Amino acid sequence: MTSLLTRRPTTVEPDAGDVFAGHARSLALVGTYPPTACGLATFTSNLRAAITLGIPGWVAPVVRVLDRPEPEPAEEVVAQWVAGDPGSLGRALAAVATSDAVLLQHEYGLFAGEDGEEVLALVDAVGPPLVVVLHTVLLEPSVHQRLTLDRVLAAASAVVVLSEAARRRLVAAHGVAPEDVLVVPHGAAENFSGPLTRGAGAPTVLTWGLLSRGKGIEHGIAALARLGDRTPAPRYVVAGQTHPKVQVIEGESYRHGLQQQARRLRVSDRVEFDGTYRDWSSLRQLVRSVDVVLLPYDSHDQVSSGVLVEALASGKPVVATRFPHAEELLASGAGILVEHGDAEAMARALERVLWEPGLAEEMSAAARRAAEPLLWPAVGRAYRALAERVVTDRAAA
Repeated sequence: MTSLLTRRPTTVEPDAGDVFAGHARSLALVGTYPPTACGLATFTSNLRAAITLGIPGWVAPVVRVLDRPEPEPAEEVVAQWVAGDPGSLGRALAAVATSDAVLLQHEYGLFAGEDGEEVLALVDAVGPPLVVVLHTVLLEPSVHQRLTLDRVLAAASAVVVLSEAARRRLVAAHGVAPEDVLVVPHGAAENFSGPLTRGAGAPTVLTWGLLSRGKGIEHGIAALARLGDRTPAPRYVVAGQTHPKVQVIEGESYRHGLQQQARRLRVSDRVEFDGTYRDWSSLRQLVRSVDVVLLPYDSHDQVSSGVLVEALASGKPVVATRFPHAEELLASGAGILVEHGDAEAMARALERVLWEPGLAEEMSAAARRAAEPLLWPAVGRAYRALAERVVTDRAAA
């Protein structure tokens, strides 16, 4: 892989100081962006704010990736890149041509074509140095997935992953030199204090995020049903709309199936499906107000979870399946890990957090400590330092 970062540290230190604040730089971001409702759009928006907020001389124009054009983009959106539309790609490339560097968010399902291969049209043509942020790194990619990502990596001046687990996978699956991959955490906003949502007086378990199969909510409901003998019995809040792409294909069938399960297990009065869209303030208040966050995900491949990072930044104890990012971030005591699909183990873990004396407080303190290097100001400094590095190396080359 061609890289300008060989023999340099694999982690950009987020607390090294903002030594480049006086330089005028333009770091263009390419990815989904609000009002698109997805975790990656939220990430792009938060990252843009972290890079530019209160930092003189830094701007971050956005190329918004869309399935179809939308009217009246936000002021910071300089172009819309619409799936299957070469004209919009041309306009996007022209819009970022004068930027100092381009920061591309990558997931296989984000771009059009098989395994998102349309992204290659951008990476092959972009002029400024390209920084690629990998949100998904598969342990066993298909042949086509491997070839597609290898071409993206070859075009990059820098490659960023969001966890050490992702870095190890990228090295193993794609043969990338370890020193060519940088780890910069996902980023989160501190959420330790503020108004609370008035609850029903019972302990509250929360899972949130866009709803789709694979989130494992059915295991969470089965775990809750095993705690019915407790007084007061806990309640389980499942917050989030159905993922827009899932809704197009299957409507609300997954949510309806979960509701039927809750009725069958006689816990429908203790399982709340909150499908309303929550703004950022409302969501943060909800997270502050619960007792434990449950991440019952089915995936064994998840090397980055924004929900997990936000849970830690809210000081919340976590019960999670053993997906890679959870194993990494919860090792210091902020959470309890259980096997995938094991509702009985989830129930035992929740029982411990909710009723074992002192445990929730210990886990909350560990969550706060784990969150410190994940907060957005530190992440913004890391990306500014990385952008300055690739610009300097391009000029030297």
